[in-house]
Amino acid sequence: MSVASPEPASLSPDALRAARRRIHGWWAFDWASQPYFTLCLTFVFGPYFAAVATESFMAQGLSEQVADARAQSLWSLGQTVSGIVIALCAPILGAFADNTGRRMPWIVLFSAFYLIGATSLWFMVPDGSFLVGALIAFGIGLIGAEFTTIFTNSMLPELGDDSAIGRLSGTGFAWGYVGGVLALFLMLIFFAEGESGRTFVGFEPALGLNPEMREGTRFVGPFTAVWYAVFMIPFFLWVREPRRPATHPSFKAALQDLWVTVKSLPRRVSLFAYLGSSMFYRDALNALYGFGGTYAVLVLNWSITQVGIFGIIGAVTSAIATWLGGKADSALGPKPVIIGSIVTLIVVCGLVLGMTRESLWGIALAPGSAVPDITFYICGAIIGGAGGVLQSASRSMMCRHAPPARPTEAFGLYALSGKATAFIGPALIGLTTYVTESARLGMAPLIGLFVVGLVLLIWVRAEGETA
Repeated sequence: MSVASPEPASLSPDALRAARRRIHGWWAFDWASQPYFTLCLTFVFGPYFAAVATESFMAQGLSEQVADARAQSLWSLGQTVSGIVIALCAPILGAFADNTGRRMPWIVLFSAFYLIGATSLWFMVPDGSFLVGALIAFGIGLIGAEFTTIFTNSMLPELGDDSAIGRLSGTGFAWGYVGGVLALFLMLIFFAEGESGRTFVGFEPALGLNPEMREGTRFVGPFTAVWYAVFMIPFFLWVREPRRPATHPSFKAALQDLWVTVKSLPRRVSLFAYLGSSMFYRDALNALYGFGGTYAVLVLNWSITQVGIFGIIGAVTSAIATWLGGKADSALGPKPVIIGSIVTLIVVCGLVLGMTRESLWGIALAPGSAVPDITFYICGAIIGGAGGVLQSASRSMMCRHAPPARPTEAFGLYALSGKATAFIGPALIGLTTYVTESARLGMAPLIGLFVVGLVLLIWVRAEGETA
């Protein structure tokens, strides 16, 4: 696989090798960090949390449908609170990092958050006694994962020019999804137990883990932490951030500089529109990822093993699609790639909303029909592919709007746009689910968020705005 490096003709062989190692190290971050989203958020811990919470609420006398809705609402609360914390802190920390000229210390700090939060998921026992503690632990890990992503994403503009950024971003996401699917595959084979107490291939959970206490499934937290710690080694060995002079190394100065940038946004129409657009469509996508596994458990009554297979299919298509999408991004630019991905996701969401165990958009299905399962597997593959391409192209588009002197502040604002309303998707799902007492109808607001994001792209310049 060829990689682009800044001005390769002007670099010595040693410098060129160092530039390539830096790119490979930067890709290693996606490989190391993706399992938190794949395993913890979507396909293993999220559905496990929903199942435990549902059983806990049913033990309190609620019907299964109402208990499902309460479980989904509680899971949305955890993501909502974490999103608010990220939204409030991201641009400030980004501006401070640009002023001090250092990003690596922040990556180390939030890596610690990632490891602590992920490891603590082990304590989510089946009796539901650690529901609140699990939400807090998950939030700490999610905050760590998101903030390390902000600081590493801000390094992308330094890895190549506009013609290379799309390919570099797409390849990075592809590596991330490959890492995610491999981690998920290992969890399903050796650890996560099904209703039989054995893994997907019939093994007893490895390391002597007790299936009755769901220790195989709970091991997803420590497993994710170890994965991150091991595969971040290439990143810390090979990625060296350019030395930048410290300008105003104080939080007060960072706030002042950030305020200047925020006040300029109405005059920077393309950037302003892009931040608004991505705010809505990324909120919808993150909510779709966050509730995809729980939706399968609550609406289709899938087991954790089935959800895991669903995750593998989605991750494989994501890896392939993001790699191809990166090439399309480099050839066409990120804007048409973003538009195509959003339209695809709107269509698929509409199909999923019309599906139950008994019918597909009003067409009655025979009892025990496999049509809902097959349809959801196909939809999961499409969502994985389109969602991966959308994330990759969005990162590329942000590079075209990031001032070279202040990339971390720009990606902090990008994180703010993704998290300032990050509570809206989960909150709308939670509210709609609570009102309708239907986990299926609770997903309906996501289509509206995608549509709003699509409309705002009208004002976004395809070539970006870095001035």
